[in-house]
Amino acid sequence: MGSNHDEIPEQSVYELYTRGSELLRQGDYHAAIVPLSRARDLEPDKTSIREALGRALFHAQHYEGAAAEFRAVTEAAPTNDYALFCLGRSMQLLGRHREACNPLALACSLSPEREDYRRYRDRARRDAHRGA
Repeated sequence: MGSNHDEIPEQSVYELYTRGSELLRQGDYHAAIVPLSRARDLEPDKTSIREALGRALFHAQHYEGAAAEFRAVTEAAPTNDYALFCLGRSMQLLGRHREACNPLALACSLSPEREDYRRYRDRARRDAHRGA
C-alpha cells in the first residue's frame, strides 16, 4: 500500500464494514459507529452499510442519526421491512409518533407474521391519537 490517502482501495470499505459489524455484534455500539460511518461516507449507496450504521446509532441512542440512515435504506429499498420498522422505532423514540405510523404500518404489511411490528405499530397509532 502506498502513502497516498486520496486513493482508498475498495477492500478498505469492506474492512471498515467488517470491523464495524463485528463491533456491532459485540455490543460496542459507539465504537461501531466510527468504521461504519467511514464506510458509509465512502459507499453511500450501500444499504447494508447504512443499515448496520443505523443499528449502531439506534443502540447508542442516537435516534436522529439512526432515523436518517434507515430512511436512506428505505428510499433505496422500499420493501425492506426491517429498515422500515427501525425507522418507525427511531421516530417513536424521538417522540414523533405520527411520523412513526407510516413506516411501522408498511413494515407490518410486508411481514404480517411479526408480532413485534404490530405491537409497535399499534403503540404509535395510539400515541399519535393522544397527541403524545
